[in-house]
Amino acid sequence: MPASKDINVDSSLDESKMNPDIARERRKAEFDPIDLTYVLDRGKDRTELRRRTESMVFDDPQFKKEEIAFMDQVERFNYSIKQELVAVKKIRELGWNAVDNREEVQWLRSAIHGAEETTMSLHMSMFMQSVSFQMTEEQQKKWLAAITNYTIIGTYAQTELGHGTYLRGLETTATYDPSTQEFVLHSPTLTSLKWWPGNLGKIVTHAVVAARLITRGKDYGTHMFMVQLRSMKDHGSLPGIELGDIGPKLGYANVDNGFLRMDHVRIPRDQMCMRFSQVNPDGTYNAPPHSKLGYSSMVQIRSGLIFYAGFGLSKGATIATRYSAVRRQSELIPGRPEPLIMDYQSQQMKLFPQIATAYAFILTGFQLGQVFLSYIAEAKEGDFSALPELHSTSAGLKAFSTESTRGGLEVLRMSCGGHGFSSASAFPEIYGVFAPACTYEGENTVMLLQTARFLVKSVRQAFKGAKLTPFMSYLLLNQHERCRASKPEDFMNMETLLQAYKHRARRMVTQAGRNLEADLKAGKINAIAWNNNHLHLLSASTAHCHLFVVDSFNKAVEAIQCEDRTRRILRVLVQFYALDGILKNKGEFLESGFITVDQLDLVSKQFISLLAVIRPNAVALVDAFDFRDLKLGSVLGRYDGNVYENLYKWAKSAPLNKKDVPDAYDLHIKPFLEENQRRVQSRL
Repeated sequence: MPASKDINVDSSLDESKMNPDIARERRKAEFDPIDLTYVLDRGKDRTELRRRTESMVFDDPQFKKEEIAFMDQVERFNYSIKQELVAVKKIRELGWNAVDNREEVQWLRSAIHGAEETTMSLHMSMFMQSVSFQMTEEQQKKWLAAITNYTIIGTYAQTELGHGTYLRGLETTATYDPSTQEFVLHSPTLTSLKWWPGNLGKIVTHAVVAARLITRGKDYGTHMFMVQLRSMKDHGSLPGIELGDIGPKLGYANVDNGFLRMDHVRIPRDQMCMRFSQVNPDGTYNAPPHSKLGYSSMVQIRSGLIFYAGFGLSKGATIATRYSAVRRQSELIPGRPEPLIMDYQSQQMKLFPQIATAYAFILTGFQLGQVFLSYIAEAKEGDFSALPELHSTSAGLKAFSTESTRGGLEVLRMSCGGHGFSSASAFPEIYGVFAPACTYEGENTVMLLQTARFLVKSVRQAFKGAKLTPFMSYLLLNQHERCRASKPEDFMNMETLLQAYKHRARRMVTQAGRNLEADLKAGKINAIAWNNNHLHLLSASTAHCHLFVVDSFNKAVEAIQCEDRTRRILRVLVQFYALDGILKNKGEFLESGFITVDQLDLVSKQFISLLAVIRPNAVALVDAFDFRDLKLGSVLGRYDGNVYENLYKWAKSAPLNKKDVPDAYDLHIKPFLEENQRRVQSRL
């Protein structure tokens, strides 16, 4: 099939100058990538809107991209801020706002920043969402307008130098003073400094701060407070406030992740986030209807991270697949020309699982987003029953998806050989931006253990014969049921694959529950029993989340509206993703008893056969992610495939190459050589 005329390429591209190998790959495709792009964007109209939005950046000289790889930290920071604020002005010109035009705003900002993280992302994410979800309507009237028009700039400050995911361990205090109706925010120890929040160091004027609420001498645990940090006149730190950047780090070179120390800083009572819990003027405390309601904004962020993981992986998959379609290496058949590296099965086994995983996470992310919206509607009616499962599921999926993507990006980088190590590939930037997702918004191990708590409760309910939620009904499966597959193609049946994942999850979860109960019956206290079973609990959570993704991916593909040929390749990706998961975790699937050793050999054969099905469609599958070159920021991942001449051009543009003889020669090398020469002569 010829390449789609609707593909989103740079307008200056001369197709006659396209690398012939990648052009040939596109003609092999069995579906039109634009139809799959419409699926990923959830509609043709949305694709067209996104492209128009991105074109405002790519076609506007004021947004011309500079090469960030050659900038130091301060240069990156200043350049990124300039671009971000030009974006804000553009958004105002267009009359957009962060509520009605949320996605257009995000598309615009993402196009501006390309491979790097958007500079003030926390302002419109955690900061605004904390206000939206945790403040009363009256409070929102006061703060939301200031946030959306950038009268103030904010962040979300939860993590401390000594504590992160463990909220109950946070040391920052907010002590209520009824005589003045104020909260006194204080950092009592060095480890209580807020540490890591994006934009906290130099940019923000305000922050939603997580602190332990103390009123009438009682500690009520972590609550959120709006705190002004800098003067609105000269941007200087306010009295009692110490702010700063935490220094260089892996990735996020353009973002001022910062620290905050507060010395008895007073704020008005109405700057506590009071939608679910309140402190009255006299200091009495009104508890929320559900203990975890304060985490609603965190749940939404975690729910969105699985889509973010798929988006990050799709960038890496696009770069590595396009490069593999033009890179030739070694001899496959003696005497024949060097083949494309994508013709090697070993290369396909690196690329294709990551392509399938990217699609799985993106489509599952959409599914989870819909679940969250349903919960919000129910919560407004006073029904919070879905919160425990949503909280645990979003935590586990956050960990499962971000860890899979972190590892996948490294596989993709290495699949590009030495060139993947170069900043020209964009892998160092993409990896540096994504890897922190494994620790922010909840460290992954802790997130999986949060999921495990819900799973253990579900096992106990199952043992007692209590009613389970629909998804958790897999715990009631007949443990003696066996897979009936007798030939490789039997593992193309999604019901068979889903049953395999359900049996694996059932065994891992029930085993964790039984081992925990055995320790408790042996007299161990709950904390020790829990700690002694982390191996089983983490495995149970991972198996549960893996099942959720396979199930959601399959449901999403069956529900979408698209051409038959597009649905066919998507179904192949679902099956391939499921088969790949079985092969990577074969021990656990064997332990479940559902699949035998001989059947695992059938799984391997079917997996190999699907490599050949995906092979002619690989480039089209990554083209469907629809990244313009300016957004991808990768020489290896260029749409036209002209890698080598542009690697040479990129290298020549490096600042170190502006002079044939570097300054270091006169400063250091020449004196060193002259001194050596004098020593040699003195010995003669």
